[in-house]
Parts: sequence; structure tokens; C-alpha cells
Amino acid sequence: MAFEQRLEAHRVELTGYCYRMLASAAEAEDAVQETFLRAWKNADRFDERRAGLRTWLYRIATNVCLDMARSVQRRALAMDLGPSAAPGGFLGAPLGPGAFVQPVPDRLVLPEEGDPAELAAARETIRLAFVAALQTLPPRQRAVLILREVLCWSADEVAGLLGSTPAGVNSALQRARAAVAERRTPGGDVDEGLLERYVEAFTSYDVDGLVALLHEDVAMSMPPFAWWLSGRDAIRAALVGAGGDCADDRLVRTAANGSPAFAQYRDGEAFSLVVLEARDGLLATMTTYLDPSLFPMFGLPMTPQPPSRT
Repeated sequence: MAFEQRLEAHRVELTGYCYRMLASAAEAEDAVQETFLRAWKNADRFDERRAGLRTWLYRIATNVCLDMARSVQRRALAMDLGPSAAPGGFLGAPLGPGAFVQPVPDRLVLPEEGDPAELAAARETIRLAFVAALQTLPPRQRAVLILREVLCWSADEVAGLLGSTPAGVNSALQRARAAVAERRTPGGDVDEGLLERYVEAFTSYDVDGLVALLHEDVAMSMPPFAWWLSGRDAIRAALVGAGGDCADDRLVRTAANGSPAFAQYRDGEAFSLVVLEARDGLLATMTTYLDPSLFPMFGLPMTPQPPSRT
């Protein structure tokens, strides 16, 4: 197999790793491209007797991500930036593009097939809340947690990759686990019936129907604004106050961060990407990215396709 093909065989898993490190799909793709470029330039120095190609690529990717992570601000969710807002309150000024954890298409970071249990575990580790929790860690500690907990590398393997010791790796892992555990919230798969009811209520602007699908402590945010709402009552008030703004919008299904997502079109144009997460059979978070520039990455058209006729 040609060297380029051997590199490509690792693209999806490396993109997933870099995304967890950087919390941006675009930056993750850039990191993987830089990894492949460095690998190609140094192919004549690669000795498979000393380390396998996968290990070598992860060492390069880790160094690339550590360099990138040092030069950018920590990405977060709106809920990390301040208290919830009052319904109807001013959204405030939009924050810069590097302020928020950005969504990633499942197809870029998850294998198309595999053991169902392993795929479910992989989806959990690209959820928005988990990726945001990772960003609170120092970059090297972040790498340790991902390599040990997500990719199941041994302490010896991680120590070799990072130029550390197994004891140092295990110490960093304990600190990382404690920090992430404080912020991690349990999630679950979203039932297809729940999604159908969500689409029906959303597109008909059925406020009562939509609120009935929400968890009691549901959170709704709209990057690039730091504004966010907490709880069913606040979201009901906001929906009523909006006066049916989205009644004629169209939703098109996609997938992001191991969760169901929808492209939202308004007035025949791309408007937002909505990522949904569930808990206990109800919607627990609704993150609406008001950024149509995300659509091409998800393979979504900028104008909705006409519905098929049956």
C-alpha cells in the first residue's frame, strides 16, 4: 500500500483526536493536514521497527495540537461564560469565532461501522459538553486524558509519546479525571419519536408541544452569543415572546457531535445548525449555532432542496 494511502487510513481517528484537543472541526482538519505533511516530509526517517505508523502519527498530531492549543483562547459553551439570561433579554454582542466549542460532523470523526458498544462510547466522547470539559484542562493533561480514557492507550504508551514517565502520566490522568468529572453531565441517545415530535412542534410553532419535550433543567444557547436560557419556563417565555419567528422555517436532519442535529433554513436560506442532546427521554440541551458558514462542512446546501414528491 502506498504511503499516502496508509496515512489516509488514519484520517478519521486522527481528526477525532485533534477535535477533542482543539474543539473546532476546522482546526482539527488543519491539524491532521499538518500531521500528514510532517509525516510525508519525514517518511524516509520513519522506522516501523521502533514504533508503528499509528503511534508515530499520534506523536506528530499531539505536537501539532499542543502548539495550536498554546496560541488560541480556550473554547467553551455559553453556559461556561456566565449565568443564564432572562427571557426576552438583550443578546449582547456576538463573541469572536474562537470563543465557542464548534460542532463537528459525525462523519469526520466517527467510523462508519464497528462494534455498537464502541461506537456508542465514541459518540459520548465527542458530545459538546464533554469536549467543552476537556478544554478546561491544560493541553498536555488534555492529551493524557484523551489518550488514556478515550483511546485506551497504556500509561507506558502515553509516557513514550509525551516524553514523560508512567507515574507522571497516571498523576496527570487523576487530576484530569477529577476536573472533568465535576463538569460532565450524563447524556443519552435521542429517541426517533422524540425527534419527530420536535420537528412537528418546531415547524408548526406549537409552543406547548415543544416545551413538553424539554427536560426540567433544559439549557438553550445560541452561539456566537454568550446569552443562554435555563429551564422550561424561561424557554417557554422566550418562545412566546418571539411571536412565531420560526413558524415557516424548515429543518433538515444531519448529525453532529454524536447527537442528532438539524440544519435550519429561514426565508429559503441557511440560517443555523441546531444540535440536540437528551437526558431521561427528554431534550436536555439545544445549541443553535447561528453560523451558516458551517453548512458546507456538513455537506448541507445553502438553500433547502425542495421536498420530494411521493
